[in-house]
Amino acid sequence: MSSATSFYDFKPLNKRGTEVPLSDYKGKVVLVVNTASKCGFTPQYKGLEELYKKFKETHGDDFVVLGFPCNQFGSQEPGSDEEISTFCELNFGVTFPLFQKIDVNGETAAPVYTWLKTQKPGVMGLKRIKWNFEKFLIGRDGKVKGRWASTTTPASLEKYVLDELESKAEVEQKE
Repeated sequence: MSSATSFYDFKPLNKRGTEVPLSDYKGKVVLVVNTASKCGFTPQYKGLEELYKKFKETHGDDFVVLGFPCNQFGSQEPGSDEEISTFCELNFGVTFPLFQKIDVNGETAAPVYTWLKTQKPGVMGLKRIKWNFEKFLIGRDGKVKGRWASTTTPASLEKYVLDELESKAEVEQKE
């Protein structure tokens, strides 16, 4: 989808295979993460859930984490969408939305990831995801506000998320 101008232009499939218009998240702050269940970074699911719950308590539905399972890195996400979902719920209490397993790099990369990488290239301008649990922060305006490597913990993103959540007044004044 080369004509995409914002995050809201995409409609990925959820874990049940149903199209989800990302426009459903318009006006919200969104943290997008490519995930895997058998990775050294898998415990970040816990931190992502804690971040999700923390801001849900303080800001209601204004913040959401979206997980996109991916098996492109060391085959660390081999299960079905149902198996992945069950694993996340049982082991980490995940309640944030998980989508259907996707590719994030190459010719078969999900369009939303192709767009994210173009909007916010990585180190040295590289337009590829390096590993599982890379993170993108989407502002209320549908633009990419930040990108962080796998080694960045969810807790260390609190300030960035809060800054975007508090930008609500500016968005409302411009309308």
